[in-house]
Amino acid sequence: MQPVEEQIRIIAKGASEIISMNDLRSKLEKSQETGVPLIMKLGLDPTAPDIHLGHAVVLRKIKQFQDLGHKAVIIIGDFTGMIGDPTGKSKMRKQLTRKEVIKNARTYETQIFKILDREKTEIRFNSEWLSKLDFTDVILLASKCTVARMLERDDFQKRFQEHESIGVHEFFYPLMQGYDSIELKADIELGGNDQRFNILMGRNLQKDYGQESQVALFMPILEGMDGIEKMSKSLGNYIGINEEPNDIYGKVMSIPDNLIARYFELATDIHPDELTVIKKELTSGNVNPRDFKMRLAMEITALYYGHEKAVLAEEHFKLVFQRREMPDNIPEYEIPADISDSDGIDIVKLLVSAGFCSSNSEARRLISQGAVKVNGNRIDTFKTADLCDGDIIQAGKMKFIRIKF
Repeated sequence: MQPVEEQIRIIAKGASEIISMNDLRSKLEKSQETGVPLIMKLGLDPTAPDIHLGHAVVLRKIKQFQDLGHKAVIIIGDFTGMIGDPTGKSKMRKQLTRKEVIKNARTYETQIFKILDREKTEIRFNSEWLSKLDFTDVILLASKCTVARMLERDDFQKRFQEHESIGVHEFFYPLMQGYDSIELKADIELGGNDQRFNILMGRNLQKDYGQESQVALFMPILEGMDGIEKMSKSLGNYIGINEEPNDIYGKVMSIPDNLIARYFELATDIHPDELTVIKKELTSGNVNPRDFKMRLAMEITALYYGHEKAVLAEEHFKLVFQRREMPDNIPEYEIPADISDSDGIDIVKLLVSAGFCSSNSEARRLISQGAVKVNGNRIDTFKTADLCDGDIIQAGKMKFIRIKF
């Protein structure tokens, strides 16, 4: 293990708040003395299994803890997932079926190990303990929190004031998440700023149950490629960790210059000293931000695909954009029969079937934004009869196909 103060510098990098720093230092000192690693907890509700860089902010912080010698326990909320996290929701969420929960959980499980060290990670399902609580246990747990405290949550308070329904079962979500911390005897719980209420509930409940309270570490929400809204698949401003290396590299290159340092801080594992140098150079005005953005794109692509593929992605980017050429190895794509008729080709369906977009709405948005081209020329129609065998379709900056009828 590294010295305590050095661990704190690495842990605090990018964190928006740590409650409390004194508790963190005390736990690290005890861990240093005993040689027993700290237990870090992260709860994941299996409702949105496609992980992007925004989701990965917290996972990258956990990886940094692992590199410092500590243990990660990932709680797959198969039991809490059947309620659904009410955080940020203006209405009661539709409850998932057990089958849906398990399917999404397994998908999450395969993705997180693109970031975390499998040997230093324990995966648990909170049905292991929550399903075994009897009604006496549930009443005891519920007695630890008042209705007034629950209504301090912004989302509950807003729904209450607007006469929107709040299910009694929704009050149990933060209690159940807090009980997970009791079961694990967690030393630290990580989450985004939006998880503040839930994580502090765990800290308070541990004390009520006679345990040492966990440290609450909050990470900020990462903005998407537009530089304005939070990264979100529904907004189309996301960079998925399972996307192809060329796509990850190209998308990183499209972020605004003012987010370069923030992405280095939240989406990579660089050391705080290196981050300080980058921030200083970017603010000096003596460097070209593009050079640092290319370094950032290389860093992020290599995290998920290794250095060799990141180098190839950079060469692809230089070929296509810096030299304004199309790549030589454009894959051929045969037009499916169900996306064409006597009126022509449905471009929206073509983009989805080719894997360029995950939904028709995303495809329409790309077309409306002028991000779809045929042979280098932008198109603004959802359907066309002008496509020919061998035409090159480009979606966004990095995706190409050569069509075949």
